[in-house]
Order: sequence, then structure tokens, then C-alpha cells
Amino acid sequence: MNKKLIILFSVFILIMACSKNSNSFTTDCSTVKSFTADVNPIIQSSCATNAGCHGNGSTHGPGALINYSQVFAARSSIRAAVANGSMPQNSSLSTAQKNNILCWIDAGAINN
Repeated sequence: MNKKLIILFSVFILIMACSKNSNSFTTDCSTVKSFTADVNPIIQSSCATNAGCHGNGSTHGPGALINYSQVFAARSSIRAAVANGSMPQNSSLSTAQKNNILCWIDAGAINN
């Protein structure tokens, strides 16, 4: 009986290790992230102006993400979507880009 439990547990661990788990992403927030320099360029190129999903007049998800106020208001939705990999649609963010957004939000999402 113990061997069956060990094998079952081992298979479970192996499956979990090989599955895409959005909660396994860890951030490196050792440096302060800036909205202007680190976050806004990503949002604009991946979500708003170039991607078109969250441009002016958007009704997708949290709506437009053109300026700091809009991004700040949607920060919890943005954080969840970036952390779980569901956004941006039809694209993906690099680890560094995810790190910039998540660390900035976790640090209070200040307008810097």
C-alpha cells in the first residue's frame, strides 16, 4: 500500500511540475520600477496603441489603458491577467516585462 501511495504522489508531483502553472512565476523586485520608464511602454505597445485592445474608447476588460489614471484604476485586473498569462491576447510578455508590471503594482503603482 505504501508503494502505491508513493508512486501516486510521485506522478502527481511530476504532472504538477510539467504543467503550465501561472502561480509559479516569481518576481524579482530588487529594483524600483517606474511607470514612465518600465511599465507604460509595455502597456502601450502590448495592450493599448499598437495592440488596439485597450486603446481610446475600448470596452474590452478594464477599458482603455492610455494614461496613468486608467492603468492605475485597472491595476488589479492587469496584475491578475499578467500573472496568469492570459494577457496580452495573441501575444506574450517576456519575463522581464511581467516582472516590471507586477513589481510596479506590488510596490503601490505610483506615478513615477
